Amino acid sequence: MNKKEKIVQSAIQVFTEKGVEKTTVSHIVKAAGIAQGTFYLYFPSKLSLMPAIAEVMVQLTLETVREAVEESASFDEQLKQFVDAIFAVNEEHHEIQAMIYSGLASTEHLKEWENVYAPMYQWVSTIVAKGQAQGAIRGNSHPDQLAKLIIGLTESAAEQIYLYDDEMGQEVRALEQKTETLLFLTNALGYSKENAKK
Repeated sequence: MNKKEKIVQSAIQVFTEKGVEKTTVSHIVKAAGIAQGTFYLYFPSKLSLMPAIAEVMVQLTLETVREAVEESASFDEQLKQFVDAIFAVNEEHHEIQAMIYSGLASTEHLKEWENVYAPMYQWVSTIVAKGQAQGAIRGNSHPDQLAKLIIGLTESAAEQIYLYDDEMGQEVRALEQKTETLLFLTNALGYSKENAKK
């Protein structure tokens, strides 16, 4: 792990423990075991870490999704596997997600979000294009735009459960939310098992 990665990993740990407001650069460099001057070689402030932390989370999410979504599965099964994976990541890492949103919202770095998400958009766009080529979903929309909508809707649905709701009955609500998200997406995409070419 290089020094920049050490800083980012330490920041995730310290932000999660202390919260963004109470964390100082001194806390982060102490956890990373580096000099304070080294921190400023990579980041001008603690909040400037947010895009790098978001990038780590997007990479982790993409790895989780890639492992969960079977290449040989039908489009509807891939969509279900994708939704399940996004909900699983949000459940496991909801504290980091909340921290990223609060940190990004309070900085000028929010505009970097699209760049951070580019690999995820590209991967989902490929799945969408394949579904369109097979005739499983409507082909009158651009895969890149559909990918952004699929990701946005699914993440928002998961966040409603794991970031904003209380924990009582969360498991049941998560299952219901996943079912509704999947139903909404399949209808919006015009999914048709009958039209899908094998």
